[in-house]
Amino acid sequence: MASRVLPDDPLPSRSMRIWTLHPRHLDPQGVVALWRETLLAQKVLQGLTRGYTRHPQLWRFREQDEPVGAVSAYLWEVHREATRRGYRFDADRIAATPWSGRIEATTGQLLHEWRHLLGKTALRSPAHHATLLTLPRPEPHPLFTLVAGDVAVWERSVGSTLP
Repeated sequence: MASRVLPDDPLPSRSMRIWTLHPRHLDPQGVVALWRETLLAQKVLQGLTRGYTRHPQLWRFREQDEPVGAVSAYLWEVHREATRRGYRFDADRIAATPWSGRIEATTGQLLHEWRHLLGKTALRSPAHHATLLTLPRPEPHPLFTLVAGDVAVWERSVGSTLP
């Protein structure tokens, strides 16, 4: 039985992941999921959907002077990676809201996500997982500037929300 998401449900049971990691680190399933989930995040930030509005993954975008611009800048890099791989993602779905800022992300958050990705790829993409293990360190998405620190405060388990 599929889970039903009510319009006022602050955090649907399926978790959204907008990676701090560079999209090049993701396996094919991860890139496609990232595209879909970040397009959903864009709709949330545009006020075009009633679900996911209090999702913790959106906090760092909401903190920016132009949240829709920040998420569209994020999407452009996902689109570049998809194009590099030969995927045909529709760039017309990215909001035309310019933004040239950067978002700080902690080294602890990046490493937390790296471990999470390694766990996912070990199960669903063993060949990709083996490639990831050869890398000296993970790189962040270009939108992020790394600073020393722990896992981000918005990183929550499923079922928690932000005020």
